[in-house]
Amino acid sequence: MPTLVDLNPAMFGRSFKAERRALGRTQKDIAVAAGCRRQTIVDLEAGRNVSMHTVFAALAALGKGLEIADARPDLDQVHLLLDDDDEG
Repeated sequence: MPTLVDLNPAMFGRSFKAERRALGRTQKDIAVAAGCRRQTIVDLEAGRNVSMHTVFAALAALGKGLEIADARPDLDQVHLLLDDDDEG
């Protein structure tokens, strides 16, 4: 199934938090690994403004990276949306 693209800081923060929790890591773990304060990770997860350096360091602490993706739906996603409408 296609994945959704995080289109704003709040969505990114929620995705980051979910991934961190899925990996069993605490905010403090990530902060120590990223060289920042725990409050900075709290801010990142809340979609608040943090530096790009912090975002990249926090992602690296999770063993993740960043990819630029097209936010427009592809044909598979359009078909899924249309199929959902047909079931209702």
